[in-house]
Amino acid sequence: MSKDGLDDLPPGWRRVLLGEICDIQAGGPAVRRSDQVPAGVPLVRPADLRNQRISAEAAMVHVDSQKARALRRYRIAAGDILLTRTGTVGRAGLVTTDEDGWLYNTHLLRVRAHDPAQAPYLLAFISHRRAADWLDRRAVGTTGMRSITVRTLADLPVSLPPLDRQRDIGAALTAVDEKIRAHEEIVRVTMELRETLSDLLLSGRLPTSP
Repeated sequence: MSKDGLDDLPPGWRRVLLGEICDIQAGGPAVRRSDQVPAGVPLVRPADLRNQRISAEAAMVHVDSQKARALRRYRIAAGDILLTRTGTVGRAGLVTTDEDGWLYNTHLLRVRAHDPAQAPYLLAFISHRRAADWLDRRAVGTTGMRSITVRTLADLPVSLPPLDRQRDIGAALTAVDEKIRAHEEIVRVTMELRETLSDLLLSGRLPTSP
């Protein structure tokens, strides 16, 4: 085990700092309630990150087009990784084409790989418990208000295999994540069906079989 808490590297792997292979940027300023609209440009918050993706199930915050233009520096693109920097630090999600052009808020950090092909592997690495523990040990602040900085995340040591191996690892874990999301969707729909059935049965609008 190496002194930074990460395993010694297999042959052909190398260790780099995340900031050497990615551009890292903090989120934009706080968005006032007066700038929020029912429909506009979605603003991603930490609560919107789930199972290594951005979940649009919850009621998302939207920003009016004028405010969004002023915040264009904080737009996200497919292949970006968003990471929580406050509260439960280190929770990550990959941006897909569905979220291209959205904004992210002040409680998140944006990680943009110099080589987009590395994004799935980097997401897997950042999401691993050892990287999460590394970040957690370096978070500052009081309980519930702890945070990490751009500099801290940039100093995260990354174990980097050859690119073809990165693609294999990223693809394998992405497939597992997709199965998790599919099963969660089945659970969600089944629960909604149960709630509807319960309403009908308990109100007498749907008789049971004799």
